[in-house]
Amino acid sequence: MHNRIIRWIAIQLAAIVAIIVLGLIILGEIVTGPAPTAVETLLPDFPVEQVRIPVGDAYAVHGWLARGSYGKGALLLAHSMRSNRLEMLSRARFLNQQGYSVLMIDLQAHGETPGERITFGARETADVTAAVAYLRDTFPHERIGAMGVTLGAAAILLADPPLWLDALVLESLHPTFSEAVENRLRLHLGDFGAYLKFLLLPYLSLLLDLPLESLDPINRIGHLTVPVLLVAGTLDKHTTQAEAERLYEAIQSPKELWIVEGAGHYNMHTYAGRTYEEHILEFLSSHLQRRQVN
Repeated sequence: MHNRIIRWIAIQLAAIVAIIVLGLIILGEIVTGPAPTAVETLLPDFPVEQVRIPVGDAYAVHGWLARGSYGKGALLLAHSMRSNRLEMLSRARFLNQQGYSVLMIDLQAHGETPGERITFGARETADVTAAVAYLRDTFPHERIGAMGVTLGAAAILLADPPLWLDALVLESLHPTFSEAVENRLRLHLGDFGAYLKFLLLPYLSLLLDLPLESLDPINRIGHLTVPVLLVAGTLDKHTTQAEAERLYEAIQSPKELWIVEGAGHYNMHTYAGRTYEEHILEFLSSHLQRRQVN
């Protein structure tokens, strides 16, 4: 009888371990698996050029380029996780209407840019680096800026060496990868989800063959020399206002912090509308537009 009880307990424990391991594998595949989408047939309602930007000999970043007016500046727009360049269309539209040249790209493993896994900014840095170099070559006399949302913001910040930029807008950016994972687990699974972080993080590190400390934007943001506008929402549960304020404190370069009352993690432009456009345009006009000398 005693041995039977021990055997039953061992079987139950083994089943629990198997379920946890299977759950981690499934979760790891969900969050790192590629998010391909056919994009090119969904052309925007303003003129764009299809572009292919080589990343070494490995692959090419797919994107759209909308040309603006001379002297207004050019911008790279980088989307959030599991999205694609379509997410940045509304931003690209109002920026292009104001004369900015705008490049929207699909990060690796997103949209139409190939990639085996989403890497939370690690491999995506190669995409934004190639895109900024493309803008420098295409518009040699323009100032160049970048706007990144969540994953796009992390990819921009994690670039090593830092991107050669004249202005930078970062939206809904997490300070550390660990906090980003914990917040999402807690949001979807409650307080119990937060404990899964201690199992999921080592698995993701193994899966991606990366030290997770290399994915922490707060370790890089203090090295910026470019003017930065940091945008966050008061109701963001993926990246809290306190986390955004910590990032802001770490910035040493000229900086601005805009906390959007009532906004969540995504669709900041959709939420704030004209107010969003006014904030962005005021910041960019100060740092990208070349002043005419009388």
